[in-house]
Amino acid sequence: MIGDTVTLAHGAGGKQTSELIDRVFKKHFSNPHLTADDAAVLTLTGNRIAVSTDGFVVSPAFFPGGNIGKLSICGTVNDLACMGARPLYLTCAFVVEEGFPMEKLEEIAAAMEKTAAEAGVCIVAGDTKVAGKGQVDGVFITTTGIGLIEEGINTSGTLAKPGDAILVTGDIGRHGCTILLARDEYGIEADVTSDCAPLWSGVAAALQACPDIHVIRDATRGGVGTVLYEIAGQSDVGIHLDSEKIPVEDEVRGVCGMLGLEPLYLACEGRMVMVVPEQEAETLLRVLQASPYMEKAAVIGHVTAENKGRVVMTTEIGSQTLLPQPGNELLPRIC
Repeated sequence: MIGDTVTLAHGAGGKQTSELIDRVFKKHFSNPHLTADDAAVLTLTGNRIAVSTDGFVVSPAFFPGGNIGKLSICGTVNDLACMGARPLYLTCAFVVEEGFPMEKLEEIAAAMEKTAAEAGVCIVAGDTKVAGKGQVDGVFITTTGIGLIEEGINTSGTLAKPGDAILVTGDIGRHGCTILLARDEYGIEADVTSDCAPLWSGVAAALQACPDIHVIRDATRGGVGTVLYEIAGQSDVGIHLDSEKIPVEDEVRGVCGMLGLEPLYLACEGRMVMVVPEQEAETLLRVLQASPYMEKAAVIGHVTAENKGRVVMTTEIGSQTLLPQPGNELLPRIC
């Protein structure tokens, strides 16, 4: 049950988030263009465009591999890329806490400038609000992006088909692990850097080589495991994973082992899940591994007609286990 008040679990990206969207937002905002994918696909003067918006409230705002500014650009351009859209324009809105250091704010803006240039997008409009001391945790950023969808491309979480191969574009869980360690709540030291990166160039190369990619999803809040459950539900299919093929850095695996966390549910900010016809999987894999930020891409499983709506994983000892459906508060909380 969703309950009578909003809890932190409703913002964690799992089952409660979906229930909140269905009960409140989908109920009141429903229209033919409202989407469960990473961005809405709209038609304007004969062109298909993708539109996406995202809010960023990460704590700490600065972490190994980036900061909230870099994250805000990557998150939105990657959501556009998931629909096969070349990112063109962004808007950004800041809510800044009174007393926030001006030097830090400029560092965030500089990171946004650098990342936007790498992604090939222009920041064309914005808004700034200053909230009283204690009303905001430092700085919150909301970005909205517009991209042009490449001709002949059609991706959606509803298009996975039995027999399709499932790929991930790199090792998983690094961003979530980085944020956890940056908070220094457990006294664990490990050399882990966020995977935060803009991914359009790799996606563009993938779509040129394999235009029939069925699904591309950004494995951010809730990680790869949550994305796979979303795809299984949207497409009414089962998902089968091979645990030995899922790329996880040793440091991330070690931290997860100490804290009892599952890497599949740790957030990524530079990793995508792709679902493609089996016969195109090897071609796609080669293209991804030759693309920036995707050198560790791997085929990790396939889509099945059995176990609809579920994710099943073959373990290291050859047994099969049902991956738990994400729910309640996913740790570490990244936003």
